[in-house]
Amino acid sequence: MRAPPPFAPFEWMIAWRYLRAKRAEGGVSVMTWISLVGITLAVFALIATLAVRSGFRAEFVDTILGSNAHVTVYHVSHTDESGQVVRTLPDYQAMADAVRPVPGVVRVAPLVKGQVMASANQNNAGVEVFGIAADDLKAIPRVADPETGRGTLDRFGEGVAIGSGVAMTLGVGLGDQVKLISPNGVKTAFGVSPRVKSYEVTYIFTAGRYDIDRTRIYMPFEEAQLYFDREGVADELEVIVAEPEAVEQYVSPIAEAAGAGALIWTWQDASGGFLKALDMEDNVMFVILSVLVLIATMNIVSGLIMLVKNKGRDIGILRTMGLTEGSVMRVFFICGSFTGIIGTVFGVLFGCLFALYIDQVFGLVNWLSGGGAWDPSIRGIYFLPAKLQLADVMSAVVLSLGLSFIVTIFPARRAARLNPVEALRYE
Repeated sequence: MRAPPPFAPFEWMIAWRYLRAKRAEGGVSVMTWISLVGITLAVFALIATLAVRSGFRAEFVDTILGSNAHVTVYHVSHTDESGQVVRTLPDYQAMADAVRPVPGVVRVAPLVKGQVMASANQNNAGVEVFGIAADDLKAIPRVADPETGRGTLDRFGEGVAIGSGVAMTLGVGLGDQVKLISPNGVKTAFGVSPRVKSYEVTYIFTAGRYDIDRTRIYMPFEEAQLYFDREGVADELEVIVAEPEAVEQYVSPIAEAAGAGALIWTWQDASGGFLKALDMEDNVMFVILSVLVLIATMNIVSGLIMLVKNKGRDIGILRTMGLTEGSVMRVFFICGSFTGIIGTVFGVLFGCLFALYIDQVFGLVNWLSGGGAWDPSIRGIYFLPAKLQLADVMSAVVLSLGLSFIVTIFPARRAARLNPVEALRYE
């Protein structure tokens, strides 16, 4: 007579009868329910953490790439004809024309930069001024976004564009005047006189990063040259590339095109330390939450051992009827792994719902905490993001199911090796 194949229908039937039996009949124990809830919560926590991790990194990188240069080209310090050390680009237009044809370069914009004090309504704020052409400013996604910006960039040549944080600090709106004060002003017989000039606020932007919105002002390029005494020169070139995540491949071609004396600074150089810290934190959190999943699956062992103990008489009878050790082992393996499967399914469901409705969940947490659950001045962005990725979900599923199946093997083998004579001795 041919032996039945592994995981035959009768093995599933016996396992199902054990699982749905009442506690008084030696069925599913309290430990099994505890392990089910534990696995659900552990998988939920793992998916929620991975989603928030991916969302935070994606939002952080997007705000960097959407409002900053992917590659900055500047000049090494040199001495001009008067003997002063300068870092400006006197031939910035020729350098920009040489960099534009580089494969993968999308846009090149000369910039004039300087730090000044902004004043209005008896309020002061330290700001960084970017002198840029109007067409180049309109090409910056996070700044020229009509959904978050107020005003119009068509009047940019008549005034300045300021961040929403600067506008809030100074208490100004569209059409108001902002006074910019630069300590590096005009040299007179009595010393250096600060340069003071007022500009109309023609546009207010929200880039999505706290440090940018609170400190940045855009000024027309020609006006910035006059204001900072950079007539005929630029401070640096802002280069936007097609694949910013692979910016390393553009460094050498851009440096070669820019010529001798040019230095390159990428967005990864500026934020690489923070991104490495995020990656390290992600790895540590994954390990910690994996241990949490392991602890939850270990409860399966306790519940399954209790089930084997309660079903000792049944195991003895089944063995005397001809059931093999392999069949007994598979029966109890199904009982234990079924708990892991159900817990994983519910954990994935709750984790995905959390990631999809993160705004509502965060709003509730923020309301319960009195509005201080998220400080943008520390985290840089204004909200808690979440990005649900298939790879993160699959890693949580594989980890949970893998651990559930592994820990189930040991009590299932104990049940299979139970001596039927010893099991029925006192029956």
